[in-house]
Amino acid sequence: MNTVAAAEPPLVALAGVTKTYGSGSATFHALRGVDLEIARGEFTAIMGPSGCGKSTAMNIIGCLDQATRGSYRFRGVEITGLTRDQRARLRRRYIGFVFQGFNLLARTSAQENVELPLVYRGHGARERHAAARSALAQVGLAGWEHHTPAELSGGQLQRVAIARAIVTSPMLLLADEPTGNLDSQRSVEIMDLLVALNRERGITIVMVTHEHDMAAYAARVLRFRDGVVVGDERQPGTPRAAAAPAGAAEDDAFAARAGA
Repeated sequence: MNTVAAAEPPLVALAGVTKTYGSGSATFHALRGVDLEIARGEFTAIMGPSGCGKSTAMNIIGCLDQATRGSYRFRGVEITGLTRDQRARLRRRYIGFVFQGFNLLARTSAQENVELPLVYRGHGARERHAAARSALAQVGLAGWEHHTPAELSGGQLQRVAIARAIVTSPMLLLADEPTGNLDSQRSVEIMDLLVALNRERGITIVMVTHEHDMAAYAARVLRFRDGVVVGDERQPGTPRAAAAPAGAAEDDAFAARAGA
């Protein structure tokens, strides 16, 4: 069984992370001192009731929000003190996002939707076109490049969203209720796709879900309640971590220049 090298730090490490909104009598403590580590190559599901802090934790991991207190390290580098621009660069380079609502541009083709992250990174048109077609093929949508969202089913829309998330070859894929708008058959198809991306490409996946049957696809389940982690269990019969992609070179510049 493939394992992540012992010398490698956790891809994600939260220590004593709190998140507070409001002040005085209106104060809401979304996170109350979260400690967790996620190794590179793991497929982790986060579960818990509404308001338990799971989406807040995902937003902090994805650099969409900042902790009020505590430490967040990505690949061993402290992220808490990064500027807004540095966090944005980290997101563009290392993290992909999949949302329940797909978040696709309605009047734009599947290929153009998938190309968007590459536009933000300054890639040329020819490179963008080739990468987007490859990503769509990887999610089973070869031949659908020029269809708009209105011409696609819910399952196909989520596949386009996943292709957009992986077109930059991220280390970490964050999926927030990725099957929440899908029927049972399409949900299974999307989960099979996420498992394949994890096991075959070594992409680390962190998925928020309310659904126990979807969480069963993950190798590990973290349970949140009232802003803290109250459970951490390994799923029987699933690997601890997938291998990193063959030939993938570590970006040493990340450790030397966080967020660049």
